[in-house]
Amino acid sequence: MNIYESFVIAFSMYSRIPMPKVEWSERGMKYAMCFFPLVGLVLGLCMYASYVFLSWISVAALTKAVVLTALPILLTGGIHLDGYIDTSDALQSWQESEKKLEILKDPHVGAFGVIRAILYFVITLGIMGEMNQNMLAVYIGGLFLSRTLSGLSVVCFKCAKNSGLAATFADGAAKKRVRLIFCLYLVLAFLYLSGVGKISGCLLFLCAFITFGYYKWMSQKQFGGITGDLAGYFLCICEMFFGIVLVISKYVGWI
Repeated sequence: MNIYESFVIAFSMYSRIPMPKVEWSERGMKYAMCFFPLVGLVLGLCMYASYVFLSWISVAALTKAVVLTALPILLTGGIHLDGYIDTSDALQSWQESEKKLEILKDPHVGAFGVIRAILYFVITLGIMGEMNQNMLAVYIGGLFLSRTLSGLSVVCFKCAKNSGLAATFADGAAKKRVRLIFCLYLVLAFLYLSGVGKISGCLLFLCAFITFGYYKWMSQKQFGGITGDLAGYFLCICEMFFGIVLVISKYVGWI
């Protein structure tokens, strides 16, 4: 059954949640991207449940912030953070597109990647230290939305090269049907965010599309198209901005 195979492939690739073994066949790859946003949904629910449990046992606020910062990395294996670090190195090289693509493939981490990673964790830790239960309920929708847009880019944007993770999923996808499913996901994400978060949810939705527009412009200008690393970079900065929007909303009374 290809839908089951697609589900397992998506969760096996984009999470560290134990999954049964299936063959990565052409049939299974057709709809694998459709289940990518569900990884974000599961991740958000795990973060929410962890926060509720940690609050119930009355742990310190810093401990909760550390857990909420580390949990997404533990559950995804850091696959998106790897793309964020590689892309940060490539962007700071100020080289031509071909050289930037070579940097993305380089297994070594440069100084700028390390600096950006430290900055990312410091900002994320601060954001998670401000989180409350209502904010996390909105953030769940954000994790679903960011992965919807990331997946949409894979089946809509030009790939920078014919090999790599993004190209593999793009080539294997039933693109027309996957695009329709992602459009449905966008509608569901907006309904959820506007219903649960009200003003903050709508701002988060707007923030996602602004970041998405930057991602498309940057990837075309700097790399000639998208790659798996660039999709991971988008996901990280998008979710970081989500957190900033929610913190601002908290202090102005929108959530």
